[in-house]
Amino acid sequence: MFSALLAGCSQPTNSETAKQSPVAFHSSDECHVCGMAITRFPGPKGEAITGNGKTRKFCSSAEMLQWWLQPENQVQNMTLYVHDMSRSDWHKPDDAHLIDATQAFYVVAPDMAGAMGTPIASFADKEKAEFFASDRKTSVMTFDQLKDALLQHQNTMGGSHSKDHSMHH
Repeated sequence: MFSALLAGCSQPTNSETAKQSPVAFHSSDECHVCGMAITRFPGPKGEAITGNGKTRKFCSSAEMLQWWLQPENQVQNMTLYVHDMSRSDWHKPDDAHLIDATQAFYVVAPDMAGAMGTPIASFADKEKAEFFASDRKTSVMTFDQLKDALLQHQNTMGGSHSKDHSMHH
């Protein structure tokens, strides 16, 4: 009986395992990493939500992904969201179209304006991502491919977070 009680203690609660819903961005929101006002910048944003509902918001999808790749942030019950840019205006992403970042398709978009470093556009639909990529002569990446590319870039740059907070046009 005692082992049954211990087993019950190790089971996650429903709030820890339930996927949290995305949260809208507001003009008062600041980036969890750099403190910049999130809505002042164009391009897809990101947010990470814990199983208990604690939300961390980011000025760009790239900023969120780089934060998430840090070992201390690799929390099992974290849900990541990014904007679906096939259903959003680049200059004012629509919070009604936040999608699961792990299921999204990504395109590096150096020609687009963004908040932190080189913007990374996110899409729910692979065909829409391919169309966006073809205009830029670049390729589409899955979440895992992007994660690997970012880790490789971090290793070659010798650090994890760019201090360049300027907008790139």
